[in-house]
Amino acid sequence: MADDDSLHIEFLGTGTSLGVPMIGCDCPVCHSTDTKDKRLRSSIMVESATTRLVVDTGPDFRYQMLRQQVKKLDAVVFTHPHKDHMAGLDDIRAFNYFSKRHMDIYADSLTEEALRRDFYYAFSDTRYPGIPELNLNTITEEPFLVGDIPVQPIQVWHHRMPVLGFRFGAFTYITDANRIEPDQKQKITGSEILVLNALRKQDHLSHFTLEQALLLIDQLQIPGGYLTHISHQLGKHAEVEAELPPHIHLAFDGLVLEMP
Repeated sequence: MADDDSLHIEFLGTGTSLGVPMIGCDCPVCHSTDTKDKRLRSSIMVESATTRLVVDTGPDFRYQMLRQQVKKLDAVVFTHPHKDHMAGLDDIRAFNYFSKRHMDIYADSLTEEALRRDFYYAFSDTRYPGIPELNLNTITEEPFLVGDIPVQPIQVWHHRMPVLGFRFGAFTYITDANRIEPDQKQKITGSEILVLNALRKQDHLSHFTLEQALLLIDQLQIPGGYLTHISHQLGKHAEVEAELPPHIHLAFDGLVLEMP
């Protein structure tokens, strides 16, 4: 856990929906021996002195929790209802078992609908032992608290789908976006760190390209930027990192940031 009022941020996964390496791919990135080119599906863990939350539970959630030896989790906050961000929710059962309590879940109405549909057995009137025990909280664009961690939602656009980014103090995390309206950019202004998706260098229907992400970080005058939700098509970590401005970096699985 973090000390005092600081936040401890850990990147659990920094890959796109298929992860890196991609099944069946023979490209140089997928065959790289650099551990920073091994990317699980995108997720972060945010810790204060008393509270630990995870943003999104993708298909790799179980392994991410085991890899980081996480034994206590207070809440899950969801960005949107795509499978690479919610498919691992069932594994919350282990935390239910050891904590003897329901897991607090924070999601907007669109994501809540998908959770109730995909994990219908967790919400059924006919319940059986061992199902996920969830305490579902519907969120909007209004700020909310998870334990002692203030959370400011930021609505962005993933093509035509509204997606939530989140600001935790001076740290802002946005994944799966290709457009942000001016009023939402105001919520990002003043951040010390902005994490933004940068899928690849070529244009994409619903994700920022590398160039678009770099431009936005500079337009918002953010001192430090990290790029996530990365595809094998972006290139090898070391080679792309060498091309970036000094204040912007590629995130990688296991990266830790301490926010005062």
